[in-house]
Amino acid sequence: MSRRIARELALQALFQLDFNEITPEEALINVCNERKNVSAQSMDYARILLVGTLDKKTVIDEVITTLSKDWKIDRMPGVDRNIVRMALFEMDYGTEELSPGVIINEAVELAKAFATEESSKFVNGILGSLVKQRAK
Repeated sequence: MSRRIARELALQALFQLDFNEITPEEALINVCNERKNVSAQSMDYARILLVGTLDKKTVIDEVITTLSKDWKIDRMPGVDRNIVRMALFEMDYGTEELSPGVIINEAVELAKAFATEESSKFVNGILGSLVKQRAK
């Protein structure tokens, strides 16, 4: 299983859900159909990230709001917002025990691949602030 591919699938599905009235499963299937040879394990992990992020969205958005001093959640670019949401889900509720550093690095890489250079700095800043705050 590739966690990176699973994260990409989940991110793309979350983005689809921002603009379409479809179920999370439909969004995930749409994304998987656009790719070749998605393993069942990657799709399963993507589903965990997707459904879990959606289930915990309210709590996660409260955390993001406290960390992003000058940005309201609804004014953030959709890709950035969903990357941070998914990373926070993975840190706090994920089924895999991964270090925050690994999760942050993967989130930054997603931002570089799917958003802008500024996005990667924003994602790193928000998630890094959370880790520092929790270490106190």
